[in-house]
Amino acid sequence: MSDDVYDPRRAEALAEMLRTLAIRITELDASGRLLDAGPELLRSLGDIRSELFQYEVRHTFDSPETAERRRIVLEASQGWEPDRDNDDQEEDGWQHRGR
Repeated sequence: MSDDVYDPRRAEALAEMLRTLAIRITELDASGRLLDAGPELLRSLGDIRSELFQYEVRHTFDSPETAERRRIVLEASQGWEPDRDNDDQEEDGWQHRGR
């Protein structure tokens, strides 16, 4: 797995961690031991919190290739607009603002 992206298998493992925690909380609550399990829950929450942070950082990360594609699209979209009333048009009907 690349350090820059969050592997789909890892994402599923995180979802399973959250489901397991939810089941454990439900079990503890049903048996009346929810608050007694503070240390156990804090450990689980700490592990899950760390993994959620990694997911958020990696899931929203743009790889260098994606960032370059975004830059190209942004650059191409700035300064160009359709202008059918101007005689100084390119063949495709787009007019560069700088002309």
